[in-house]
Amino acid sequence: METKLGDGLKNSQAATEGNGVKKKFKVTFLPMNLTVEVEESQFPLQHDGKPGSLLDIALAHGLKMGHNCGGNCACTTCHVVVKQGLENLSPMQQDEEDRLDIAEGLTLSSRLGCQAVVKGDVVAEIMEEGEAGH
Repeated sequence: METKLGDGLKNSQAATEGNGVKKKFKVTFLPMNLTVEVEESQFPLQHDGKPGSLLDIALAHGLKMGHNCGGNCACTTCHVVVKQGLENLSPMQQDEEDRLDIAEGLTLSSRLGCQAVVKGDVVAEIMEEGEAGH
C-alpha cells in the first residue's frame, strides 16, 4: 500500500481537528505575563501536582510557583487567582476548598495550582506566597 505525503498531512489534521485527540490550550501566568501553549496529550509535563495542573505547566516552563508540599494539596503556596477561564479548569474538590480557606488573599476565583487541571485557555495570577519557590 502506497502512502502519499498529502495523506499523512490529512490524517494528522483529522487527529487534531476531527476527534480532538490533540487539544492545545494557552495558559498565561501573571504577573510575569508569560503565555505558554500546552497540549493535553503531553500531560503530565513533570511530577508535581495533578497532571496538567497549573503547577505542572508552570514548573515545566521554568516558572517559579511555590509547592512546599510537592503538589499534594497540603499547603497553599501554589495559590493562584484565576483572572480568565475559571470554567476551563477542573472542578474544585472538597479537599482543595478546605485548604484554600487558609490561603492569604483568598478570592472567589482562587484555586490551588496543584489541583486546577487545565481544560481550556486560562489566565492565572501567581500569588505572592507562591512566588517564593519551593
